Amino acid sequence: MTQHVARPNRRLVIVVRADPVICGHSGEARNLAEAALDRGFDEVRIVTWPVDRLQAAGLPLKPLDGVLPYSPGIVVERPAPVGDYKVPDGRWLAGLTGRLVELFTDGVPTVAMSLYLSPHATAIADAVHVARRTGLPVDVVTVAEAVGSDVTNVVRACVEEGRFGAAAHVLSGYLEHDVCLAVSQYTRDLVVTEAAALDAAHGTRFAAELRARVAISYPAVDVAAYVRRDDDETGRVLAARGLTRGGYVLYLSRLAHAKGVDDLIDGYVASGAPAAGQRLVVAGNGPQAAELHDRAAATGLGDLVTFLHDVPDDEKPHLMAGCTAFVLPSKPRPEFVETFGIALVENMLSGGGPVITTDTGGIGEAVGSTALVVPASDPGAIAAAIDKVLAMDDDERAAWSARAREHALQFERGVVLDKILDRVAAATRTPALLP
Repeated sequence: MTQHVARPNRRLVIVVRADPVICGHSGEARNLAEAALDRGFDEVRIVTWPVDRLQAAGLPLKPLDGVLPYSPGIVVERPAPVGDYKVPDGRWLAGLTGRLVELFTDGVPTVAMSLYLSPHATAIADAVHVARRTGLPVDVVTVAEAVGSDVTNVVRACVEEGRFGAAAHVLSGYLEHDVCLAVSQYTRDLVVTEAAALDAAHGTRFAAELRARVAISYPAVDVAAYVRRDDDETGRVLAARGLTRGGYVLYLSRLAHAKGVDDLIDGYVASGAPAAGQRLVVAGNGPQAAELHDRAAATGLGDLVTFLHDVPDDEKPHLMAGCTAFVLPSKPRPEFVETFGIALVENMLSGGGPVITTDTGGIGEAVGSTALVVPASDPGAIAAAIDKVLAMDDDERAAWSARAREHALQFERGVVLDKILDRVAAATRTPALLP
């Protein structure tokens, strides 16, 4: 007997590089999906890439068994490629775009959102064009969110290399969406600046429209996972890692050159932290992992540096809550500039030690006035900031943490999603899509 599957009333589709990628915006997609269920969407689909393609791309990945399950009602789809070996990478994009066409042509009222313009926003724009040409019922509102690295990695490179067509393709696809967002003011300014350079070189008119249409939507964070953390569980997690509360300086993010972990290692060694019995914990994975292991060993204090490459999602709040200080010394690089700093917000919510970071990209928008800010690429300044935290008494450290948490509460995932849906309703006059 065929089982009847109820037709959803409201659907959210998110196109993103999803888990298990170590990336703040894969976590943001999860948070928006979970918030959508709370806001009355009865179906959420995260459409992403097969795990083997993520691995082949060299992206830093979490251990598969460390990824938290999604709530019932959230379906992660990884469409198979279309065609054979004669259509190299386009096979996977064809599979993803084709699946979006199928989701957009069943008449279900749908909000389709992309994180990253290339290729995710482009795939949604193409799928909407195809869906409407089928003559089938299409009830889709589209939202594109620029996260920053999609601009520096694609649009800026195209402008610098004179590849007009590819840059125009990305920006045109962005503007075809009903709602255009950027994850920070820094990212919005970056989009407009690069579009203006394209306009100046080729006589196009992208910048003015982008300036008029792109709004800021800060990343969505699961506040509850950090502020409702079980303190006894924190003790158990730290003990299992051989760590003590207040006994380590923490870094937790991707291990890549732009994150400044090399500067952190040098700054830690130059600080008073080793003599004070403070370990350095470097948690995460990425292309610089082996190099950083070698760098730590070369300092002569490698036995005081702990690398954790296998941190599951549910362990992050506990590692953050137990640290003396959380350091993310990002620095601008041609391939990447920190456009927000989701890990900083997570630590601020956890109640962990004060944040030490740089005023790079959109970091200032993430931390406000609640962090110790040092110049980029300056290990000596990192050392001085660590020493400043170590010199704080318990009350002063607690006051820094309390101010940081208060600032970070604004990024609660339900609040962020509500603002996005308000923009959807305003842009398309579709109040039925509101909670």
